[in-house]
Amino acid sequence: MRKLLALATVLFFALPGLLQAAYPEKPITIIIPSKAGGSTDTSARIFIKTAKKLLPGADFIIKNVPGSGGQKGFEEIARAKPDGYTIGMIFTTQVVSHVVAKRARYTLDSFHIIGNMMQDPLIIAVPKDSPITDMKGFVEAAKAKALTVAVNGIGSDDFVAAKKFENNTGVTFNLLPTKGSTEQKSLVLGGHVDASFMNLTQMHGQHKSGDARIIAILDDNRSDIVPDVPTSIEQGFTVNMTATRGFAAPAGIEKNVADTLDKLVMDVMNDPEFIEDCKKDVLFLLPLTGPNYLAYLKDLQAETQKFFDSTPW
Repeated sequence: MRKLLALATVLFFALPGLLQAAYPEKPITIIIPSKAGGSTDTSARIFIKTAKKLLPGADFIIKNVPGSGGQKGFEEIARAKPDGYTIGMIFTTQVVSHVVAKRARYTLDSFHIIGNMMQDPLIIAVPKDSPITDMKGFVEAAKAKALTVAVNGIGSDDFVAAKKFENNTGVTFNLLPTKGSTEQKSLVLGGHVDASFMNLTQMHGQHKSGDARIIAILDDNRSDIVPDVPTSIEQGFTVNMTATRGFAAPAGIEKNVADTLDKLVMDVMNDPEFIEDCKKDVLFLLPLTGPNYLAYLKDLQAETQKFFDSTPW
């Protein structure tokens, strides 16, 4: 009897550990707050390839939830059951812009921030036949008439960059919010807009092929991908903007599960095969741990709030 009691005691205290070790027992859904085929979607699919290798027994399901500049997807992540089987990608500035504009049904406290994966500097692109070849010409053209400029939705990184550009230069654009980068690209390639603020990953190939022209990178440094394109600072303008893409889970997730996910993201970031895959797809890594990414998001939200208060949208 004593032996049975002792065995029962051992099993009782070992059971929590056994349950913890079982994660994941079923596929993990990754919510992508944008359409399939975009930069965020591509980033997630490359991540999954390596994550399945590094987390034995794990499987992942992509669920695209586009709409309202990422807001629908962000809200679905925040509302998900905090059991580790639904996580998602978040991107800036949208994830904080919706909070600042009081449209979001979430706050940063609604998430467990797992970590950041990518960065993607913004650019200004024009149609291939445009007479605009640099930012000086862009401003001169915008002062002569209101240019039609495509952006990826109200509150997006593109939108905020365009509004900051207006403030800094005194020009006023006819901003055309789109449903995503695919539509933006089509508008530029078809010559249906005068310009577009968008991400480098979305237009570098068309710039190289001569089907469109990037006139500036809104970053401190030139990119090795398009080394011929000068930065905004080189051209005398201080409007910089870089998008980030990371992972989050709903708040309240158990610590052991959160620790597993946090470690997985950082392990994937350091995997040589993953790094090589990102180079092939021209994705720019910016690994940030959960606490560091959360600090970045809080700073960005404060900065965006200040800008929104002076220039509401």
